[in-house]
Amino acid sequence: MNYQTQQVVTAVSGWRRTLVLLLAGTVALSSAVLSFAQTPTPTPAPTMQAIVPRAPDIAASSYILIDAVTGHVVMEQNPDESLPPASLTKIMTAYVAEYEIDNGNLSLDDQVFISERAWRTQGSKTFVDVNSYVRVEDLLRGIIIQSGNDASVAMAEHIAGSEEAFADLMNQHARRLGMTNSYFVNASGLDDTGQTNLMSARDLATLARVKILQHPVHYRMYSEREFTFNGIRQPNRNTLLFRDNTVDGMKTGWTTPAGYCLVASAQRDGMRLIAVVMGTASEEARAVEAQKMLSYGFRFFETHKLYEPGQVLESLRVWSAAENEIEVGIPDQVLITLPRGRASELVTTLSTEETLRGAIEAGQVLGTVQVTLGEEVIYSGDVVAMKSLERAGLLKRLIDALTLFFMGLFS
Repeated sequence: MNYQTQQVVTAVSGWRRTLVLLLAGTVALSSAVLSFAQTPTPTPAPTMQAIVPRAPDIAASSYILIDAVTGHVVMEQNPDESLPPASLTKIMTAYVAEYEIDNGNLSLDDQVFISERAWRTQGSKTFVDVNSYVRVEDLLRGIIIQSGNDASVAMAEHIAGSEEAFADLMNQHARRLGMTNSYFVNASGLDDTGQTNLMSARDLATLARVKILQHPVHYRMYSEREFTFNGIRQPNRNTLLFRDNTVDGMKTGWTTPAGYCLVASAQRDGMRLIAVVMGTASEEARAVEAQKMLSYGFRFFETHKLYEPGQVLESLRVWSAAENEIEVGIPDQVLITLPRGRASELVTTLSTEETLRGAIEAGQVLGTVQVTLGEEVIYSGDVVAMKSLERAGLLKRLIDALTLFFMGLFS
């Protein structure tokens, strides 16, 4: 083969190699495209959304579950029906005594005379001795922990002179607290005289909430598991104190007309709930039903801090004032109750006056804010000026007036 022929063969061989390489690349590219097309697109992970089931069925004549801090009702049935409360009456009896103590009219060390009427009172007892003297603090523990009817009558007589007069005092406090479905005739809750006290589940929750928030020092007594007086040791009748270490109160009750009743309060992870059950079938049932309510509330709801005290929401334009803007916000802390995990879904709508002019006082209401969750209004309240602004001088007022005039002409 001569040199010229060899060049031609080499050229042809190079052309074939190039063609083979091109074909191989095309096949590889086609395979890659086909493989990509056949690979399923990853499905995005579903958004985690809070799901709240319907409230559990509760075997009671009447019940309610509320957030103690916000007052929000989590679940309820017949909450405003007036029913015999039995010894839940003693929550009011103790409240009146605590109110008198906190107002300086009564002392824990005051000595209370035990009358024969108090001593003879039937039912659950603290076992005070007739014609003896007992400290107010011991009587309170007898009322709260032992559910002593004798201690309740003795306290009533000491504070108001007679149990009948004390019942009138109880009714006055009930009206003051907005307990519209309650009426008292005695301090113990006994109903064997033909007359009976009446309270609703909502009123009991209201009273419990007042005691917890306004009289926290006295409320601690409700968590004590036993009390010994006159050599007789008695356990607290609230069995939830022994089953659930988050429960720290409050009171049980039973009579034949009332059935088995319970007010219970517990605190978990910064949330406090109050459960009231009335007219359950047994001592065990009242504990079980109240526990069901508390478990539901803690599992699916939370107390959410919506606003800090003095939180600024927006700055507004002010005309004819010494400064051009004023901050508006929420004066006090705002807490709300929400289904767990739904705080990010809250929608805030701020409505303010269209044109602010002249001097403004700190705390002056300048609009409203509304917070909604879906279609439900969760919170609605005023927004106020966070500081005072003085009225502007004559020149600035004139300039601002002209500016507003021309803005109106061309708007």
